[in-house]
Amino acid sequence: MAANGILLLGTIRADGWPRISPCETYVVDGELLLGMMWQSKKALDLLRDPRITIATVQVDREPKVGDLKLYGSVADVPEPDRRQAYSDVLNAAISWRPKEPYHLFSVDVERAGFISFGDDKKLLRWSVERGVEVLRHPDAAGEG
Repeated sequence: MAANGILLLGTIRADGWPRISPCETYVVDGELLLGMMWQSKKALDLLRDPRITIATVQVDREPKVGDLKLYGSVADVPEPDRRQAYSDVLNAAISWRPKEPYHLFSVDVERAGFISFGDDKKLLRWSVERGVEVLRHPDAAGEG
């Protein structure tokens, strides 16, 4: 997720259509957090319907890193100490702090998928119910 710092966030708009937005996520004290501008469309989507998907961004036809997708939901983070910790991590990472008001959400990951390419082919899936599963990589059809 840290390869280029930008991820794609999928939310559900008020009219039911999907919305894709670029975002940055940060892990703060073991918690995946999403900060957003106050009253941004994606933040309003999440306040209405907390379901999300997050995907890494591939910018190369021959990716050197894998492709990660997360599925879950978010919860508002109102506590001043957690917001301060997020602000501190942002400041350390990009020399910038958000100014209030802004939205901050914690991500509860319910499912995840990861695929890598090239010589190190992997296809993994994780869910709360089933744990980690190693699956057959689609490129492995003609191998072995």
